[in-house]
Amino acid sequence: MSAFLRKRIGSFRNAVRGVNHLIRTEIHAKIHLLCSAAVVGFAVFFSISVEEWCLVILSAGLVWAAEAVNAAIERVVDLASPGHDSIAGQAKDLAAGAVLLAAFAAAAVGLFVFMPRIAIFL
Repeated sequence: MSAFLRKRIGSFRNAVRGVNHLIRTEIHAKIHLLCSAAVVGFAVFFSISVEEWCLVILSAGLVWAAEAVNAAIERVVDLASPGHDSIAGQAKDLAAGAVLLAAFAAAAVGLFVFMPRIAIFL
């Protein structure tokens, strides 16, 4: 196996380890995991289209990515500024705000995809 391929595999393992750490240590990631599982369940139950699957997957992926970046920013800020600092707090708030915006966008996609089906079902 070439050194290039070994490095790529190592990078992939590091990324998987990061996702695993995210799920194990971040309460909001656990909430995202439950929500993602529920969304997949609804999507299967309602047999959404391929295009809707794409929207749902992209939306969920955006939230997951934002949560991972938020967790990374929080750790770096804590490392760089262990005491209370207003600018450090603003950085953490901005990162958390990015997750909130992504979650709102994902919720809007979910409403557009699932509400018509739920209305018919009920």
